[in-house]
Amino acid sequence: MKPRTERAGGVSGARVLVETLTIPVLLFLGLLFCFPLAFHQPQPHHARIAVADLVLERKVDTVLQREHPAGFDVTAVADAGDARRAVLDRDAVAGFAADGKHAVLYVAEANGSALEQALDKGFGRLAAHNHQRLTVTDVAPTVDKDATGTTLVYFGIAWNVPGYILATTLLRAVTFTRRRKLITIAGAAGLFSMVGFLVGVGLDFFPDDPAALGIAFLLTTAVATFSLGMAPFVRHFFPLAGLGLYVVLSVPSSGLVPVPLLPRFFQGLHAVMPLGNAVDALRGVMYFDDAGVLRPVLVLCAWITAGAALLGLDAWRHHRAAAALGAEDEQEDIPEPPVEDPTVEAPVPTPLPVRPHHFGELLPMLEGTVRDGEQQPVRHAAVTVMDSGGRQLVRTTTNALGEYAVTGLPEGYISVVASHPGRDPLVHQKLLQSGVAVRADFTLHDRQRRTPVGAGAEHPGPRHARHGS
Repeated sequence: MKPRTERAGGVSGARVLVETLTIPVLLFLGLLFCFPLAFHQPQPHHARIAVADLVLERKVDTVLQREHPAGFDVTAVADAGDARRAVLDRDAVAGFAADGKHAVLYVAEANGSALEQALDKGFGRLAAHNHQRLTVTDVAPTVDKDATGTTLVYFGIAWNVPGYILATTLLRAVTFTRRRKLITIAGAAGLFSMVGFLVGVGLDFFPDDPAALGIAFLLTTAVATFSLGMAPFVRHFFPLAGLGLYVVLSVPSSGLVPVPLLPRFFQGLHAVMPLGNAVDALRGVMYFDDAGVLRPVLVLCAWITAGAALLGLDAWRHHRAAAALGAEDEQEDIPEPPVEDPTVEAPVPTPLPVRPHHFGELLPMLEGTVRDGEQQPVRHAAVTVMDSGGRQLVRTTTNALGEYAVTGLPEGYISVVASHPGRDPLVHQKLLQSGVAVRADFTLHDRQRRTPVGAGAEHPGPRHARHGS
């Protein structure tokens, strides 16, 4: 029979292996299924078509349903002008009208050339079947350098993914308050939107419409704010949640393949994901005279609101925990049930020299002094900071004035142990919050000076006996 320690080591190693592989495996499966399902052989799914004349609408619907079951949702409009207007208003992806031997198909290249080609092919067969000559009219052409109608998606990705990366780096900004982090997000989003817009316009990748600046700003802000807000709640699954939301789910539903050609699942994702809504809004302001812009803008604002609400909820949790901790004796050695650090990109705990702080220097998250029973500083006292699980985060020593300082600690409960040879160690429990410095001061008494258990109170012994030893 194997020794218990060997069996425990095997179990521990297996657990570490499972925890290490969980996130990569889930991301692998997500990418493996989502991208091929979205991009392989795109077919129309409930694409809206406006057809002039009710009788013609029924004929068109019958033919299209036979060739593409559930591929098109055909509705009747009064005339060819209404069919064209339905495309410009983004109420339909195509409009169709016929008069004798002549038929007209209204499409929008801004919706994506792949959709335009699919519509041209399908209605070309329909016109040929009816012995009609088909004219294709593009009511929303793109700029010359965006022949496929997908350039806006690429710029959207450039404003989308860095928002998530910005949130992960802000999790390491241990000296920033939540308010300062939100200000940083707004500043970075403004910078990204300005630079991206200038590059796109300067290289003639899209029209010069300043409204795109606001949409780009909302996209980066939405992704960064929601990511920052969800981090304390998803904890070590933060990379999975972030990459899952903003890459695995967002990119296939973004519009690289026109949305009407996506399966229904990805069409549903497109309606709620920040990237897809930003691309919709960008297309609306640049090619459709602001048609269909309000809804995606409201969705982006909802993501920002949800992220801010999560940040507020996390702040309330910490405030409540701090209030509960403050109601107890600060000298209590037994810690309360801990609040685990939610960040995945955990900051590196670092001892700091104790001195006046200047602009640009790291600010301490934890500082304090260690003194003896006569309130004299204890030099070279060991100060050890441990997390809620008892794991040592950092160890430092006091200076000649008995002072110490540490930064880079995770938010939540920590235990601070001060010790020195010949003195009784002491433990304080503290609750760290983002951007708030915490003090932990200690008074270490000599072991020789403590009254032995059972000794009479009337014979405590000389207080300064050690000086004569």
